[in-house]
Amino acid sequence: MTIRTDGLKNLSNQPTADAIDPTAESRKKDHIELAFQSQVAEQLLDGRFYYEPILTGHPEEGSLPTTHLLGKTFEAPLWVSSMTGGTQLARTINFNLARACKDFGLGMGLGSCRALLYSDEYFDDFDVRPLIGNDQPLYANLGIAQVEELVVAKQYDKLRKLIGDLRADGLIIHVNPLQEWLQPEGDRYRLAPLETIEAVLEHSDFKVIVKEVGQGMGKASLKALLQLPLEAIDFAANGGTNFAKLELLRSTTEKRDLYSSLALVGHSAAEMVDFVNELVVELGPQLVCKQLIISGGIRTFLDGYYLLQKSTLPAVYGQASGFLKHARGTYEELATYIETQIQGLELAHAFLKVR
Repeated sequence: MTIRTDGLKNLSNQPTADAIDPTAESRKKDHIELAFQSQVAEQLLDGRFYYEPILTGHPEEGSLPTTHLLGKTFEAPLWVSSMTGGTQLARTINFNLARACKDFGLGMGLGSCRALLYSDEYFDDFDVRPLIGNDQPLYANLGIAQVEELVVAKQYDKLRKLIGDLRADGLIIHVNPLQEWLQPEGDRYRLAPLETIEAVLEHSDFKVIVKEVGQGMGKASLKALLQLPLEAIDFAANGGTNFAKLELLRSTTEKRDLYSSLALVGHSAAEMVDFVNELVVELGPQLVCKQLIISGGIRTFLDGYYLLQKSTLPAVYGQASGFLKHARGTYEELATYIETQIQGLELAHAFLKVR
């Protein structure tokens, strides 16, 4: 039998499949070998989102919408939560984080600046305004116990000097009764934190953010704060670094046995978002503070995206340990971590809708 070849293209001159896609064979082999390892049980599916793959193409780099908060613009809705100061390693961490905030358009809260009230020895560890620049928010940070001391002594000028020396946009006051109680060197404060915060707001002209330090806050505390002229409330919810547990780990065995249950007290970031959403409706015109930093237990960009979408108030999400893990080494390691988060947020905005 004769096979006619006239009128047919010379198939030998056509590009092979490997030439069109040189990775095809190895990729398909990977797919076959990894298929069984890649199955996901139904009960493990993330039920927070509708996945909508039909409605848009892949997001372009830089497609993330900007966020206007704290009087400045965030290129990505990430907040570097207050961490540390006073050691050589802390200086490396703070400098890396401040540089990243400038490069990626983020905001930053410094670690406790308590030492700067009494000495300039560690000032250079905190002096990051030249690195972060003037366009991104930078906040100093003091514990409520130290602020109470200054309020009782009517030394508001020391607060103003701290903020001025650091060229900060304002002050974060962190409230930490459980941590102070459990800390071997902990302070005791006599006034209700609300009373101290109100005094600062009355006698000062700088912006104030109030946060907890790992337990979060219940609805009554949030209600009181939302009626004050605060710049924002930072959740610091239970689920991230738990400072009550941290101090117990530094304590005696007897104290750990007695107080370990306190580390389990508190509220998650998701619960606090629900509290605030309810209070926005409940307070109506009495609502004064209208900005949030949602932090505590946010481990991935999906956690952050979900809570930002759920919040009825403008917000960014904060992380401490996630940044800390990558800020202790080279700047490049930290930059890669942040780039990955931003790319994840871009994908989430393109393809995920909150249920």
